[in-house]
Amino acid sequence: MKVGIIGFGNLGRFLVDFIQKSKDMELEFVWNRSKVEMGSIPEELILDKLEDLLERSADLIVEVAHPSIAKDYGEMILSVSDFFIGSPTALADQVTEDSLRSTALQHNRALYVPSGAFWGAQDIQKMAQSGSLSSLKVTMKKHPSCFKLSSKKLEILNEESLREDRIVVLFEGSVRELCPLAPNNVNTMAAAAIAASSLGFDNVVGCLVADPKMGDWHIVEIEVGGATSANGDKFTVKTTRSNPANPGAVTGSATFASFKQSLLQAKNRGPGVHLC
Repeated sequence: MKVGIIGFGNLGRFLVDFIQKSKDMELEFVWNRSKVEMGSIPEELILDKLEDLLERSADLIVEVAHPSIAKDYGEMILSVSDFFIGSPTALADQVTEDSLRSTALQHNRALYVPSGAFWGAQDIQKMAQSGSLSSLKVTMKKHPSCFKLSSKKLEILNEESLREDRIVVLFEGSVRELCPLAPNNVNTMAAAAIAASSLGFDNVVGCLVADPKMGDWHIVEIEVGGATSANGDKFTVKTTRSNPANPGAVTGSATFASFKQSLLQAKNRGPGVHLC
């Protein structure tokens, strides 16, 4: 399988290294906004501009750069290849989600969404498909230095958390509203909204918490509500995922391994959107 990579940050470098060592995958190209740190990539594999991918023959194109890539180039990518969207917060924009879903079907392509740090994705997906999922809340707790925020209000709250050495809830509400406020931090919640298709981005609840004492960890808590029995008892599941992370890191250590496994699953799934 020939794979193109869009983005050459920490995750992009990790995936490039993995592909180059793989017996089943071949690196078709790499594009990055800056070429300063791309010395390890053969020159013939580096794209000058994203439109040049149309002249390559990738079977799968992997985005690990920024949500704007899917919004601005997603339709073009799906016209020539399956698309692995590493920044699924892009799908919180309804227009983008609708256009990518329809383009994937039009061109008989797969749109893959990695589950990342979202634990229990397949079970929640089954509940959504069976109609038994009633609620889903995802809470992420990180050190303030780990957040890359696009909201001035959230930045002020985050700075207060660090300055006053106290826990601060930066946001609690719909994942659709949260995604553009912290697009680099809440891909896990976007994956949750895709898995919980009966709830979607509007009804899955996301909670972002800044905790100055969370220096070496990213914590993801998932609270699932299911069907209520005849005597009023409700099915519930709560999981806590403790992911080791370097101070200031946006992505936890275990998420790299999860991405690798998702990449291995991103094949032969047919047209449409697939969680992997």
